[in-house]
Amino acid sequence: MAKLNSMRLLERSNIDYVVHEFDDSIHSADRVAAVLGIDLHRVYKTLVVMPDDKNARGRPMLVLLSAGRELDLKAMAQAADMKKVRMAGHDEAEKLTGLKVGGISPLMLTNKNWPVFIDARAVDLDWILLSAGQRGMNLQVNVVDLIRVLDIQPVDVARDM
Repeated sequence: MAKLNSMRLLERSNIDYVVHEFDDSIHSADRVAAVLGIDLHRVYKTLVVMPDDKNARGRPMLVLLSAGRELDLKAMAQAADMKKVRMAGHDEAEKLTGLKVGGISPLMLTNKNWPVFIDARAVDLDWILLSAGQRGMNLQVNVVDLIRVLDIQPVDVARDM
């Protein structure tokens, strides 16, 4: 297994992690949960969200949501202090991040200094899984440590699907 920059970041920050590998044809958090036999609420997807307003010049944002939850765009706009936001399309997300959908990870994008948000429900968990930065590999990480190392803002912006 190749060591990714996401792992190096966690190691430099003295954060323990567990690697979970699966078939790289799986791109969705709900499928990852099913294949790994892990509860949906512990497997997180990374969404790329864009300001969507004629005057908006804001940077893209990353939003971590558990599988089985969807983003409430109005609540996200309010949390980000914007009039309106939109989801980046697959091609746009890949172009902006340099990562493939299904492998987008805030751990690999720290150099971009984009705001990172997480569903507030994550704060009640001890650990979650998130992408390591490539398809077919997730990292199990302590939530408090993840929030600290990435300066993530917990927000109530999701609803059950």
